Amino acid sequence: MKNNPFKTVSKLFLVVLTLSFFYTSFAQQQSIPSHQQNNFWQNVQFGGGLGLSIGSGYTDISVSPSAIYNINSVVAVGTSLQFGYVSARNNFSSTVYGASLIGLINPIPEIQLSAELEEVNVNLKYKNNSPFNSENFWNTALYLGAGYRTGNVTVGVRYNVLFDENKNYYNDAFMPFVRVYF
Repeated sequence: MKNNPFKTVSKLFLVVLTLSFFYTSFAQQQSIPSHQQNNFWQNVQFGGGLGLSIGSGYTDISVSPSAIYNINSVVAVGTSLQFGYVSARNNFSSTVYGASLIGLINPIPEIQLSAELEEVNVNLKYKNNSPFNSENFWNTALYLGAGYRTGNVTVGVRYNVLFDENKNYYNDAFMPFVRVYF
């Protein structure tokens, strides 16, 4: 029986979520005034990314909303959804959708370290004289990254430690990023 990577990501998400609630419930047992105990939504930040690239016969559109929960001033955990569409005229078109789990650590306010487990489904449709008509596969990536943070914006680079150039949606293991949370 083939192992389904989406189920693996789902199980990992449940473990992270459970540990987050365990940590939160432990914190609530301290003597905290009741007006400060219901601050879950005060610790949630929303953000994400939008991308649009249009050129001569080329279109790339991406949307990736995300949310994080700030456990404290140093550690945050969250999740993100991805959707993308790429088309190169007379060559191929592709749709991508999936999700990721995000862990952020800010050892000092200006530096942000990150780990992100991403699972996306890739649907490729080839045009012209390609030996393949279409291809559909799941792509798993584990990114480790570092960035410079100022206010709600972080700019940095991340590296996919699971990168396989023979079976990967992305061209390179290194990827720059801009992360914004409000």
